[in-house]
Amino acid sequence: QNDNCSSTAGAGRQFQNWKMKAEQAKKVEFIRTAEKLKTQLANAEKDKNGHLYNRKSDLRVEHSLLEELESSMTVSRKTEKAKILQQLSKIQNNVKRLQQQLKDVKPTPEFVDKLKEMMEEVENAINAFKEEQRKIYEQLLKEEETAINELSIFERKVERWALGSSTTEKISKLPSARVSVGKTLENHLPEEVVEFERFLQRTGGWQGGWDDYDHQNFLKVWTKHKGRLSYVDEALEYLCGRTKEDIEEHDKWYQEFLILHERKKE
Repeated sequence: QNDNCSSTAGAGRQFQNWKMKAEQAKKVEFIRTAEKLKTQLANAEKDKNGHLYNRKSDLRVEHSLLEELESSMTVSRKTEKAKILQQLSKIQNNVKRLQQQLKDVKPTPEFVDKLKEMMEEVENAINAFKEEQRKIYEQLLKEEETAINELSIFERKVERWALGSSTTEKISKLPSARVSVGKTLENHLPEEVVEFERFLQRTGGWQGGWDDYDHQNFLKVWTKHKGRLSYVDEALEYLCGRTKEDIEEHDKWYQEFLILHERKKE
């Protein structure tokens, strides 16, 4: 019987030794993998810096802007993380205090009231934390939706630009595109019509050089405000990628367009 016990104990020790070695091997493998990933990350950062930090690179300015944005967002995340940890720490301390009180229960009205007060404090802190995080989450969802919409708009713009460039290139290769129509207009059309057509040729056509999407949004807001300058701020919300100066310039173009177009009709 003693031999059996010794044999069992020996097998148990062997199993424990094997288990410890297996766990140690896993730790070593994990550390080796982590070091490998760390090296790969360092090499990737080095390559990125080599390409994008090069002063001769066309992307240097754009990368600097992205770097500033990344730095700002990193600071914001760290601040938010510290705030959350502080809130959680406060909740945790309140819970520990409550647990400590429950270890030494005293059946007195004062003790019950104190426990009730502590429980309400913990519950209120948890609910306030959850509500704040819910609002932050909803705000992030709205920002995500806005970003997706803006990206979609830019994608459509790029597609139209690419299509427009291709069409313009094809038209420019046609012999008729090189023929000047100025003399023909002067000889056969009224002066107001000639002036209007020249204006369109000089300023980018019926939309003043803007694509259809932007020009239609401009017209929608401009008409809503009846041409008053108060429309500019609202127009900026619809015209992604356009500045206030762009809109004001387009406004000047549109005012002249309306005047010349009216003369043409007369």
